[in-house]
Amino acid sequence: MESSTQDLNRIISNQRNLLETIPAMVLLVKDSESVEYMNPSSRMFLGDLCKLPKNTSQEEKATISKFLELVTQTIKDNQIGATLETTFLESHLEYTLAPFRGYKGDSLYWLFMRDLTENKNQFAELSLFHNSIETILSHKINELKESEIMRKKLANELNSLKEHLKEQPAEGKMVGSSRALSELRDMVFQVAKSDATILITGESGTGKELVANLLRESSNRNNKPFLKINCNTISDSLLESDLFGHEKGAFTGAEGKRIGKFEVVDGGTIFLDEIGDISPRMQAALLRVLQDGEIIRVGGNMPVKIDVRVIAATNRDLASMVQDGSFRLDLFYRLNIINISIPPLRERKDDLIDLTTHFIRKYRQAFKKDINFLPQSILERLVEHDWPGNVRELENVIQRAVLMAKNNLITENELFFDMQPGNKEQAPQKNYLERLDGYTLKEMVADIEKDIIVFALGKNHGNVANTVQQLDIGKTAFYDKMKRYQISPKDHK
Repeated sequence: MESSTQDLNRIISNQRNLLETIPAMVLLVKDSESVEYMNPSSRMFLGDLCKLPKNTSQEEKATISKFLELVTQTIKDNQIGATLETTFLESHLEYTLAPFRGYKGDSLYWLFMRDLTENKNQFAELSLFHNSIETILSHKINELKESEIMRKKLANELNSLKEHLKEQPAEGKMVGSSRALSELRDMVFQVAKSDATILITGESGTGKELVANLLRESSNRNNKPFLKINCNTISDSLLESDLFGHEKGAFTGAEGKRIGKFEVVDGGTIFLDEIGDISPRMQAALLRVLQDGEIIRVGGNMPVKIDVRVIAATNRDLASMVQDGSFRLDLFYRLNIINISIPPLRERKDDLIDLTTHFIRKYRQAFKKDINFLPQSILERLVEHDWPGNVRELENVIQRAVLMAKNNLITENELFFDMQPGNKEQAPQKNYLERLDGYTLKEMVADIEKDIIVFALGKNHGNVANTVQQLDIGKTAFYDKMKRYQISPKDHK
């Protein structure tokens, strides 16, 4: 009898040691009404549900009630012995209920539980990563498909660039073959060899400096000094000293005599750009140069004879300025001996293809892009534009298009026209939709989505966290979109 008792105690002790040390949660439940036993793992997770004190909180009572409901429902569903999953206390649990008959005949159940929360989270992260990879691959496949569709669409178009790339006008030369430009060149060659003062007029961006270069190169002074002065970038007092020089002590800081630009360029040519912006005082000093061929240094009294050919340029209406009294009539007559008026780009659109290919050649070399295809449809878009910024605006448009081009051709996606400052009558929404004309809905949405991301990143100085919060989008999805549209947050800091 004593031996049997020892054996029984040994078995009970071994069983208890096993239950106390296994990492799984083990509980013994009586009649779905109370918890009779909990091993350390289950107590650590659930708290002690065996002996609840009288002052048990409502939260603890709710926990044991919910727990016993789980057991009751499992028995009711006849799922005893099955491995099941449930969510309990915001954790993912795997559990099995096994019958156990007590020594007094009580109806008891072993409940074995395992916490799967960490495994579930890891699986969710792997699934998210897998979906992200699939999304990126899907975007890349779509891009390739879209590129192939674009190539097939353009395959039947005339390449307006191919033949023109063979012609390579020298850098700095006037580009174009229109009648207006031919007449302009003829006039330049006709007057270049004289020493007459020439006034070049035309809108901003038409190429007045190029005409001045051609005049000088075609003149008898082409091997003599040539200086260019932008009159509206230098203050009145500095401009006078810069052009005519000054004597020692003429003003504070004039520690010695200084030779001005007119003396330095003696025998050559001087180009005075933005001549319409000089002050009345400078107008009088310049009149003396044109009328008498002499200058007086600032602070000096003695005239200095010079031999300089003057070419002036302006985008202002000097005749109107004479009428309102802001420009001297006598200086206007001296400057306007020969007037070369440059037509705006909208009046010589025959030059568009020559200019466009010239700028493509220039910037494909600068950006190392092998652009060799210009669809006729793109050229038609360029011809339709009014070009208020003239050749300078065209250069900006082509420079941007070459920089953004993904392949060896320029498409509608890379063609953006400049917004003119102060043009409030122009409706941005209309322009935006016009730019997307001909796109599929998917392409339109992608284009708008890209602009929104760029705008939001710029507003947040490249801070992805703030941008994601502002746009209410998942961080992973946001990074996918940035990768798809080749957007870098660093470019917006």
